[in-house]
Amino acid sequence: ALAPRCGWVLPVLEQRLGVPAMVSATARPYAAAAKTAKKDVKRTRQEKVKDKPAPRRRLLMTKPVDDVYLTWLYRRPSYDLEQAVAMLKKFQELDFTYPKQFVYMNVFLDMTLQKKKKVDAFSSSVTLPHRFTDEVNKVLVFTEDGQEAEIAREHGAAIVGGVELVKWILEDEIQADFYVAVPAIIPKLIPLRNKLKRKYPSTRRNSLGSDIPRMLQFFRECHEYMVEDENIIKTRIGRLDMPTEHIIANLKTIIHDICTFKPSNYDPIVRRLVIRSSTSEGLLLNLDGILPQVEKVEEEKNAVDEDQEKAVQESVST
Repeated sequence: ALAPRCGWVLPVLEQRLGVPAMVSATARPYAAAAKTAKKDVKRTRQEKVKDKPAPRRRLLMTKPVDDVYLTWLYRRPSYDLEQAVAMLKKFQELDFTYPKQFVYMNVFLDMTLQKKKKVDAFSSSVTLPHRFTDEVNKVLVFTEDGQEAEIAREHGAAIVGGVELVKWILEDEIQADFYVAVPAIIPKLIPLRNKLKRKYPSTRRNSLGSDIPRMLQFFRECHEYMVEDENIIKTRIGRLDMPTEHIIANLKTIIHDICTFKPSNYDPIVRRLVIRSSTSEGLLLNLDGILPQVEKVEEEKNAVDEDQEKAVQESVST
């Protein structure tokens, strides 16, 4: 503070004020050295992590000896289908819950194909052998023929109409569970393709055809399911008060339909199957006897053909 007044500057202050560049220049090598040292420390840490052996996972035990045990130390038990349904019914009796509650199944799928290909997420509709609800699906029928429209109304169509319905559907004024159409009107329904997506009438989904009564009978009573989260299907299969054989028949009907979406020469599309009621825990099922035995049937046929060929060759040689 006295330096400007006296007309002189302290030597140390002169060095600080006069050569700031020299100070910063001399400081850079030390900073670079510090950075390299930090990099070396990081490398040594990474090498230690790599050299450190991976922790061994504890092998899960198969069956607990006592009624009270730690669940994460044991493998999840699997049950036969009949046994699992009987357990769900027993849970309901012990817990005094609603006896007519729904039974659900969660299907975990293997969607992989060769290389990086996989099965696309899909939805489907099936006719269950044993209906468990009185609900009827709302079906819309596209037709411009007066006689076909009258037949559709007689067989339970909720909405019947022609091209005039396109605008109302695009504006969400009209909605239905399923949409069916006759072939003559399908060129006029192209604006609805992106709107309806999977529900757009098509021969592959049996929603495009001339047999209106048959289509209405199927779609009014069918059971629809779809793939969620890329590889899971969650759907109802019955009510808990239904006979066990009816619940099993409904489950197998849906499973067999699911298996048609992946070629039989690949691994089965169903990887895990869990059933539960509205108030119970999920029970893992043993898949033996549930999945369709397509490949085994083919192998048996091939074995029979080989035996016949051998018998023919032996008869010729003799």
